[in-house]
Amino acid sequence: MSDRKELIRAYKETVQPAGIYAVRNTVEGKLLLGASRNLPAGLNSQRAQLRFGGHRNHALQADWNRLGEDAFTIEVLEELKPAEGSREVRQEDLEALLALLIADLRPWDERGYHAPPRPQP
Repeated sequence: MSDRKELIRAYKETVQPAGIYAVRNTVEGKLLLGASRNLPAGLNSQRAQLRFGGHRNHALQADWNRLGEDAFTIEVLEELKPAEGSREVRQEDLEALLALLIADLRPWDERGYHAPPRPQP
């Protein structure tokens, strides 16, 4: 097998870290939390969307445009490991951890870019 094919195979078999990330407005202290089964790709995606002006969170994009890239950090908050015998983290596990962190950090109103939870009837 050629070296190139071997490198491609090895890349495809590499398990990427999964977890929770934060886009942090360091000037105003606001947060946007997100989850990704591939953290390097997720972080790159957030940065690219903001740089090109196409982030789906319009308030975050407006602050990025107003304050500039240097006013923000994009960082990993938590990494999850796959369950024993699995190669990947389950999406349900990521979503549960994200929900716990959102409930704990309360990143809405002046603290972040999330919508506040709806009151229970």
